[in-house]
Amino acid sequence: MEWRLCYLDVLLVPLGLLANMLYHFWLWHNVRKRPLTTVIGTNARVRRFWVSAMMKDNDKKNILAVQTLRNTIMGSTLMATTSILLCSALAAVLSSTYSVKKPLNGAVYGAHGEFVLALKYVTLLTVFLFSFLCHSLSIRFINQVNILINTPQVEVDPGFTLTPEYVSDILERGFALNTVGNRIFYVALPLLLWIFGPVLVFLCSVTLVPVLYNLDFAFGSDGTAGKVGDLRKGTESA
Repeated sequence: MEWRLCYLDVLLVPLGLLANMLYHFWLWHNVRKRPLTTVIGTNARVRRFWVSAMMKDNDKKNILAVQTLRNTIMGSTLMATTSILLCSALAAVLSSTYSVKKPLNGAVYGAHGEFVLALKYVTLLTVFLFSFLCHSLSIRFINQVNILINTPQVEVDPGFTLTPEYVSDILERGFALNTVGNRIFYVALPLLLWIFGPVLVFLCSVTLVPVLYNLDFAFGSDGTAGKVGDLRKGTESA
């Protein structure tokens, strides 16, 4: 009897998460091997030239650099705040003496016992906590860049000179953590629907893959990868 109630959760929820994991593994492979066909790789390339331009003409562009980084920090702060607020709400539900499963028993497909309900909320709490952690670390790295990008390119220590390459590496760590935090948050959205049953989790996870694909890959009007050659020529001439 228990298996008849749980088999949808056991099958559909892992399949939905697996679809997201396979897509992100494939995206990571393309970012490593063909970065200019992806929005993530293209933006990372452009950010390196942006840092170099800001540091080269720092006297005129220092305010622009700080304002741009401040906007990025505000975005990470918003996501971190949202994640921790959702964690607080889930923790309040878990500690509440009111049984939230009773009104949903007739509307939920799959298992809705005490253990499964606790598993759903603990899983969501863990995912949102990891998203909060990634965004918090992202803010830390971008705050470092906020200071480093306005530092003159001088030898700050014997054998070490502050270069645009070093600042770019720190900035990329911040943006990488920001991207990971956002993707973890996106994965949590289908899991929120797990409260209403595993079917919605699977459908939402499968729908999320083509949506992310259209956002992660740049294509031209002819259906091929967006103007990679033009970007490469522009960056080489710069």
